[in-house]
Amino acid sequence: MAKAVGAPADPFVARAARARPDGAGVALTGLAQEKGRRRADLAACRGARICCGPSLMIGPDTEAPAAPPPPDIAALLQTQPAAALAHAEAILKQSPGQPSVELLACQALRRLGRSKAALGRLNLLARAHPRVPAVLWELAQAASEKGEWRQAIDALVRLTGLQPRVASGWFLLAKALRKVGRGADAWRADLSGVHASSHDPDLLRAAVAMKEGRFDAAVSILTARLDQMPDDPPAIRLLGEISWRRGDMTEALELVERAVRLAPGFDLARDFLVRLLMQTNRLPEALEHAEALVDSPIRSPSHDLLRASVLVRLGAQERAGEIYEGLLAGDPDQPQVWQNLGHVLKTLGRQPDAVRAYRQAVARRPTMGEAWWSLANLKTVKLGPEDVTAMAGALEALAPKGDTARDDVFHLHFSLGKALEDAGDYAASYRHYDLGNRLRRTMTPHDAQAFSAEVAATAQAFTAASLAQMGPGGCPAPDPIFVVGLPRSGSTLVEQILASHSQVEGTMELSEMMVIASRLQSRVDQGEFPHFRDMVASLTPADRLRLGEEYIERTRVHRQTDKPLFIDKMPNNWQHVGLIRLVLPNARIIDARRHPLGCCVSGWKQHFARGQVFTYDLAEIGRYYRDYVALMAAYEEAAPGTVRRVIYEDMVANTEAEVRRLLADLDLPFEPGCLEFYNNDRAVRTASSEQVRRPIFRDGLEQWKNYEAWLDPLREALGSVVSAYPEPPSDWRAWLALQG
Repeated sequence: MAKAVGAPADPFVARAARARPDGAGVALTGLAQEKGRRRADLAACRGARICCGPSLMIGPDTEAPAAPPPPDIAALLQTQPAAALAHAEAILKQSPGQPSVELLACQALRRLGRSKAALGRLNLLARAHPRVPAVLWELAQAASEKGEWRQAIDALVRLTGLQPRVASGWFLLAKALRKVGRGADAWRADLSGVHASSHDPDLLRAAVAMKEGRFDAAVSILTARLDQMPDDPPAIRLLGEISWRRGDMTEALELVERAVRLAPGFDLARDFLVRLLMQTNRLPEALEHAEALVDSPIRSPSHDLLRASVLVRLGAQERAGEIYEGLLAGDPDQPQVWQNLGHVLKTLGRQPDAVRAYRQAVARRPTMGEAWWSLANLKTVKLGPEDVTAMAGALEALAPKGDTARDDVFHLHFSLGKALEDAGDYAASYRHYDLGNRLRRTMTPHDAQAFSAEVAATAQAFTAASLAQMGPGGCPAPDPIFVVGLPRSGSTLVEQILASHSQVEGTMELSEMMVIASRLQSRVDQGEFPHFRDMVASLTPADRLRLGEEYIERTRVHRQTDKPLFIDKMPNNWQHVGLIRLVLPNARIIDARRHPLGCCVSGWKQHFARGQVFTYDLAEIGRYYRDYVALMAAYEEAAPGTVRRVIYEDMVANTEAEVRRLLADLDLPFEPGCLEFYNNDRAVRTASSEQVRRPIFRDGLEQWKNYEAWLDPLREALGSVVSAYPEPPSDWRAWLALQG
């Protein structure tokens, strides 16, 4: 079973089973078969493409004389409907009873806004020719324009019966059905329209072009189609996916939202919209659409999985768990759902239940690498010899599959690395960690040199002089406490301590500040500003206020209590400390710092689900740590005291003293509960979720030494940072200058 969140499937490319109005799945066949069927449809229709208006004609297969309408009338219809009507009426006066000319006259009346007059004549024409698609289409259009929805429905039911593969009839029928309160029938009509569209040669060609990366060709096909049919939901949705693939999220959202407005029963478009909204962190809207999908007349477990994914992102772990348990009650043979349930249970602190769920997953799919890693990643669980044997066997079974099994393979290597580390076989453990990291690195885009250059540019943008020149500004809200640093630096421990205070709410690693920063960076990337510092300098007090308020508003959905302060534990926000100070000058910022060798080795051994792309190479994670230390030193020089630093080793060695100092730095009174953070049953989603449910332990401080024989690339990359720790090295300015 596919994961609930990922790249959207496309009905034209994927050829997946889609739904008929009666709910039966329809397997879409090859392109040649699609074209053959479409030719048959066109032959039956004899040119009466109901979606194109002026080219409609009544031919011999539709119970009417075959004589085409006079070409001069058809040519005038689009641009000069009054002249077309006059010509048609003149012909009908001289030679009454010509249905093709009568149809053109009715079309002209509609284009002149005289739908009521057209409707009366179309009713007569439809009685005489009840099986002519073109007549039924015009009748439905005229009835819809006059609000005669039941009459429109009658015409469209007959029309879709005659031409089930012409999507526009289904979509108009859905609209009419909604007008009379028949929502379920309307939903099925939309689904039928989507199915009909999956046979359309224009859409097929556009989808294939998109799949092959020929975006301009695909856009050209779709634009031409929308010139003729401006409200075609499948074409609009497909255009939205092209925008998404091109990285234009704003346009993608606008297009896909429009497709869903036009066809609320277009499940694939709504599914895609949910994923886009999740990517842009518009989670309440995503949940609204995900819950709508659950009501689809075509039941699909994927809709439940998608809703559960949104709930997890919103922190509603219990509700997500209920969905997974419901799905498993109906069909327990779903390893992916067992794994998802395990993630929820782990987050909720129900470790024994999480272990059972992960075990169920690997029992049903022994090669499921992510489930094995989820077990290994429970830091308080050790995998035994039988597990090592099972994972080695899984690697052997996956070997013939090559690149198609890379995800499972690298997860298995990380899992074996952890199991063998627990067993004390550090050479074998290192080998598997190394293999897993090397494979994962081939799948992960990361340019370490370019990133270092960005860090140097950021330091240049936030100097003491530039900050003084910009003056005061930003949103004055004191609510956020940012905990920044590297992953595996003790940041979850700091978060858990603070979240045990009566005035502080723990949330999760929030992406809102990174989204804002990325949007600002795009203005440089698109050429609006030559340098990042120029973009920063352009921010007016009003801009800074707006950006700060945007952050506060966008994070509100993650706050479940009325506590005045909340924690944003996105570690990567160390890159944006300067921006945070500009837009949220009263926010607190904590730098959680750990010994560079301990921190980097721990990060290298950890497979992160997303985001930490620098961790899969010892030299690259060392360089990243050095960039981090240098930029934080630059921030401290530019705005002394802006950031409070917490040294992990000090917190472990002198917990109470360090907790008291931290709370005092944040202007919070000491509370004993902060020392008993392990009793806090809040949901924790990070890799340290199990460790922070126990009292502080010292076991992990020296674990990096087990791998010391293989750490030369890391030491070289870190340079003087190691000997200077916990202070920044004296050459941090030279390091930044070299990167710039």
